Amino acid sequence: MVPVLKGARVVLRPPREQDKQDRLACGRSAEYIRMVGGDHRRVAPLTPEQVDRWYERLLAEPMERVIDLGGRCIGTARLNSLNEHERRARCAIGIFDPSAWGKGYGTEATNLVLQYAFETLRLHRVDLRVLACNHRAIACYEKCGFVREGVEREGALIAGRWESDVIMSILEQEYRQRRQRG
Repeated sequence: MVPVLKGARVVLRPPREQDKQDRLACGRSAEYIRMVGGDHRRVAPLTPEQVDRWYERLLAEPMERVIDLGGRCIGTARLNSLNEHERRARCAIGIFDPSAWGKGYGTEATNLVLQYAFETLRLHRVDLRVLACNHRAIACYEKCGFVREGVEREGALIAGRWESDVIMSILEQEYRQRRQRG
């Protein structure tokens, strides 16, 4: 069971029923859909049934947390593909509330996930994949200490265009060096 992770401004916590209203109120942003690999050309309104399915997926993932800002769900953060033998996992952060973009909440949430991964789970490596066109997310991950390892060229067909993924990771010694520098 992942504990509640508290930062200066955001909290990573388990999902709760109220999150469905917060998700529905945010609706769908074409930019968010594109940045997570969806077809942004035809953005239909978010339905309560879709939000119910989103919520059920959250509940089914033991390492998934809601990004809570002042009691309001603005996105999600998770570790998945946990390999205890190799002490590694994959990280994913998504802020679906456009009013919360560009304010450092994703950076804070990412740092909380990394703190949990390296200090509690004692992982050696955390990696992620991010669309090469998602410059805001790449800047966030680099600020948190992730290093670009490579590019999977044109591996995703999104809205009729081929897009590339950037593969990034942070190792435990890199995390510890960053923590020491403050």
